[in-house]
Amino acid sequence: MPRNAKHRRPRTGSIARRLVAVGTGGAALAIPLVSAATAQAATPATGYVSAAKVAEAPAAVQKATTYVVVSGDSLSKIAHAHSVSGGWKKLYADNRSAVGANPSHIHPGLKLALKGKTAATATKSATAAKPAVEASTKSATTGSVTQAAVKTYDNNLDGWIRESLDVMAQHGIPGTYEGIHRNVMRESSGDPNAINNWDINAQNGVPSKGLLQVIAPTFQAYHVPGTSTDSYDPVANITAACNYAAARYGSIDNVNGPY
Repeated sequence: MPRNAKHRRPRTGSIARRLVAVGTGGAALAIPLVSAATAQAATPATGYVSAAKVAEAPAAVQKATTYVVVSGDSLSKIAHAHSVSGGWKKLYADNRSAVGANPSHIHPGLKLALKGKTAATATKSATAAKPAVEASTKSATTGSVTQAAVKTYDNNLDGWIRESLDVMAQHGIPGTYEGIHRNVMRESSGDPNAINNWDINAQNGVPSKGLLQVIAPTFQAYHVPGTSTDSYDPVANITAACNYAAARYGSIDNVNGPY
């Protein structure tokens, strides 16, 4: 650093109604919802489409024109789950010959025609679920990117120089690994605790310190935000010195002797 302790100025840096089962042959209609965790274990009757599938694939629901009654079902529940326009009355009217005179008496295995379904309802459910999936994907992606952005450095001269170069790049401070290493070896031989107690700066009460032998006034004037305020800190010392050298010499690369 300058022997005269002079320096320049710093750079700016579902809801559904439940019907009780009537007799042995009838049952309250309640479509069993198959969750993702039990989907493989549960095997619904042929033609059955779960509420989850309604949300996931409306196109598949549109093709499911028949429904096979399972234990616990009711016309009301089926109509609700499959978005039958006109509700259970419409479902009963379309399947009266199969159901019989009492709409509450339906039995497992009975096939019902699903007509008048509102495709818009199924599509809306699927669309509503999409943003949540996208948000989850986005969060996972962001987390991944953030994790990948974390960079570590070795606690030695090589690591200090590389970290300083990254900080310098963020602040537009020029300099290369070779230029920094060359000057560090000349000024301190790579000792971050080096201090000069004999030159003119030391005599003036501002000894040169650290890897690049920076005096206190220069370190304070050219300190780079985000680095330590301790002039002995290797990264802070290198970065401040390179900031000073850039202002005075254009780059630390241009320094080949005492500066």
